Amino acid sequence: MIHQDIQLDENGRLRHFLTIEGLNRALLTEILDTAESFSGVTAQSVKKVPLLRGKTIVNLFFEASTRTRTTFELAAKRLSADVLNLSLSTSATSKGETLLDTLHNLEAMHCDMFIVRHSESGAAHFIAQHVSPHTSVINAGDGQHAHPTQALLDMFTIRRHKLDFTRLTVAIVGDILHSRVARSQIHAMTTLGVPEIRVIGPQTLIPVKPESLGVHVYHDLRDGLRGVDVVIMLRLQKERMLGAMLPSEHEYFRLYGLTEEKLAVTKPDAIVMHPGPINRGVEMDSAVADGQRSVILQQVTHGIAVRMAVMSMAMQRHPVGAAAGEK
Repeated sequence: MIHQDIQLDENGRLRHFLTIEGLNRALLTEILDTAESFSGVTAQSVKKVPLLRGKTIVNLFFEASTRTRTTFELAAKRLSADVLNLSLSTSATSKGETLLDTLHNLEAMHCDMFIVRHSESGAAHFIAQHVSPHTSVINAGDGQHAHPTQALLDMFTIRRHKLDFTRLTVAIVGDILHSRVARSQIHAMTTLGVPEIRVIGPQTLIPVKPESLGVHVYHDLRDGLRGVDVVIMLRLQKERMLGAMLPSEHEYFRLYGLTEEKLAVTKPDAIVMHPGPINRGVEMDSAVADGQRSVILQQVTHGIAVRMAVMSMAMQRHPVGAAAGEK
């Protein structure tokens, strides 16, 4: 577990954002409320607020992700920051320079924040332990460990539609075992007071001792979806098929793919979510992905406001609620 003391400063304010685990409900709610104040920026003729003017933010992506990197870049620019996208395939790390050497060189250029995505669990935490005191680190996904901003944009989307977390039943479907998104979602929902979280998937894709996460396990999709308010589908990694964890894409879709017919057992106003990108015909049918209950594109839109909130709070540039006054 990453303790919250590394994420918070001496005043209990956000300094790094590495994981949901260890953060309290008040802080998560503050992030969501701050994101709400930023949500109207997109509708403005000038889509910028001056909170991070003069600051330099580095997208440090060791793992490809167009959607996440793009939304972080847009969020930073809407906060008026300068943004550097580091091309790691041609960076000094491929020439023998260590990761810490690269970081310290970037800090010497007076960079203020690193947005880190890495295939190794704990990479963002490692970097946060070694940056200078004035530098913040945001975890944009590390291995199978955490993806905290994705979880919070999902919580923001749920709150927009359902208002009260404490009255919801939420189902997460798919590869729970390898999903950093699912872990962060479960921590966020538990902290925000969701009373029932269900995970649905084949035995091979469910963690050992899932009860330690406080979830209810289902292996039958219809049973697990019955009466839920929110359905979160996870992206299935194609390599799981090659690793004998699943028989085939066709068989997976037959058992766990979301269709209109399977969705019918949820509550009539249930919403459907997916962190993207979707494998259509594997995780869900196109009729569901593009249907009236899908909020998948809204998740992408909300991701900008949530990442603006996290970055602005981590830089300690405004008190709670000031963002709205800046618009």
